[in-house]
Amino acid sequence: MTVAETTPVTVSARAAKRIAAILSKEPEGAMLRVAVEGGGCSGFQYKFDIVKTRETDDLVLDANGYSVLVDSVSVDYMAGSVIDFSDELIGAAFKIENPNATAACGCGTSFSL
Repeated sequence: MTVAETTPVTVSARAAKRIAAILSKEPEGAMLRVAVEGGGCSGFQYKFDIVKTRETDDLVLDANGYSVLVDSVSVDYMAGSVIDFSDELIGAAFKIENPNATAACGCGTSFSL
């Protein structure tokens, strides 16, 4: 087994701070769902949604007291990943540092395994 297969998904301090700022403006109980979907120019892409319900098999991560959910299928693609937030001059965005990705597109929103 590789490190990516045995290490859970984590949330960086920068991402946790931004997630908390976003969800604090949402109705009580709001959670951030991160998922992997087919599509994008490299085969897979990340999807971020604000949701109110969680599934029983979701991985639940803490982000400064707020919940980040990753469904059981996406966890397999994201094992060992770090959910980060980048706030640069060219723009601010969540970034997934995924050790399983073998290639990524130029825009950074899709990847392949």
